[in-house]
Amino acid sequence: MKTRFILINTSHAGNVGATARAMKTMGFDDLVLVAPRWANVLRREETIQRSSGALDVLNNARIVETLDEALDGMEHLCATAMTPRDFGPPTRAPRAHFAQLLGLADAPQIETPPASVAFLFGSERFGMQNEDVYRCHVALSIPTNPKFGSLNLGAAVQLIAYDWREALGGFAVQSATAEPKLADAAAVTGMLKHWEEALTGIGFLDPAAPKKLMPRLNQLFNRAQLSPEEIHILRGVAKAMLKNTPPSPAPLQKTFSETDKSPAPADTSANS
Repeated sequence: MKTRFILINTSHAGNVGATARAMKTMGFDDLVLVAPRWANVLRREETIQRSSGALDVLNNARIVETLDEALDGMEHLCATAMTPRDFGPPTRAPRAHFAQLLGLADAPQIETPPASVAFLFGSERFGMQNEDVYRCHVALSIPTNPKFGSLNLGAAVQLIAYDWREALGGFAVQSATAEPKLADAAAVTGMLKHWEEALTGIGFLDPAAPKKLMPRLNQLFNRAQLSPEEIHILRGVAKAMLKNTPPSPAPLQKTFSETDKSPAPADTSANS
């Protein structure tokens, strides 16, 4: 579905750059500016800095004089207006409206889904004019704190772009770390034998009555899904326990002095 973001009478160049950045992060690139304050806003230093590298969106953006030009080819128009009005299109939360628009979940689907959608954002100082809101099919209201609903223009674009991208299917989460490699069963078994020796050495495990200590530890480590590095750490702990365990005392051996020796049996033979 073709998607366009339209900024009307934008007064701050930085917000144009922030909008380009917000759009690019969500995979959109059709940006149109209606009569912005600065004619060269797409090339201003603040715009470029705030875009944080979304230069392709800025290079692809267009500046027009009227909203009619910006809406050319767009079927479904979404205003972003927080100010209550006595007359105008229905006000809906973005996610609820997008679900209805695309027929997601249990939301009632629009009879004929549009082929294109435009999101309109008004001036930072005045918001959207009534006549511009009246042209739209819906007024999207981002759920905010009722006592403080003020949003920066770039932040508002980011929220709408995110909700719309999620409704369209979203992007897969990019993992910041590689999937961990798990230790094999032989490594876990070797580590458990090492721990059994160490626990016996410190007197925690009685080999004569081990009960179910080692099987329980086996289950614990299986649930932990240990990596080879973690096996190495645990074996290091077992090694340290054994190193710091005093050796078992040698069995006491009884020694006898000469006086402790039993007397020789008496000679009972007859004298010659």
